[in-house]
Amino acid sequence: MANLKEIRNRISSVSSTMQITSAMKMVSAAKLKKAQDAITAMRPYADKLTELLQSLSATLDADSGSKYSSQRELNKVLIVAITSNKGLCGAFNTNVIKEATRLSQEEYAGKDVSVVTIGKKGNDVLSKGFKIISNNSDVFDDLTFDNVATIAETLMGRYVEGEFDKIVLVYNKFKNAGTQIVMTEQFLPIVPIEGEADANTDYIFEPSKIEIVEQLIPKSLKTQLFKGIRDSFASEHGARMTAMHKATDNATELRDQLKLTYNKARQAAITNEILEIVGGAEALNN
Repeated sequence: MANLKEIRNRISSVSSTMQITSAMKMVSAAKLKKAQDAITAMRPYADKLTELLQSLSATLDADSGSKYSSQRELNKVLIVAITSNKGLCGAFNTNVIKEATRLSQEEYAGKDVSVVTIGKKGNDVLSKGFKIISNNSDVFDDLTFDNVATIAETLMGRYVEGEFDKIVLVYNKFKNAGTQIVMTEQFLPIVPIEGEADANTDYIFEPSKIEIVEQLIPKSLKTQLFKGIRDSFASEHGARMTAMHKATDNATELRDQLKLTYNKARQAAITNEILEIVGGAEALNN
């Protein structure tokens, strides 16, 4: 059994760790509320914009929007992996990295796969086994639509120029503080809607269908990427809050066990001292 000084040091160390994880949990909880409100408010707009885009999907081949919907022979694939800049958030980053690796090795096996990383954690790992086109980790320093739109424009430009035949997003979709769903979402080319309800909707186009399509498609793609990053941002804080909550609980349990061990060791030491005193007294009497 460890001596009393070692146990006291361990109790002090675990208590300090518990205070840190508890503070990180509260910070993540505060940030989560803001991030959750942002993605919740954005989803209806993003979904409606996607619906409008899909309703015009039948005209994409004829109109100028065809450059974003043209189907090519699949040779070059670009994976946009959205992770975080910081760790201590459980399997949040690992799940995205695993999914990106799975896509490369299974679904797109034999293809020329490249990666664009958004988040330092994903870049640190994926750069060791993939061809990294760019790293956009600084977008989290100022997460605005304009900053994300710049990344989206670069991706759209690479696709239009034929540098890639397909672009997919891999990110964590926010469900609640304890649940994040890994999503693989096609960014380009645009997938036409399947179904008759939206396709048969009678729209009045003003000023013209072509002009609307020209503005709607880039706007929709930028919004799609922004929503994915927003989802990932909210998921990150939810995952970190949950991880720190579990870490705090584990530290509390370990501290209690150490205190129990310390009390047992202390009582055993006191008992030994008493026995030594009694044994010495008996020896003097004899």
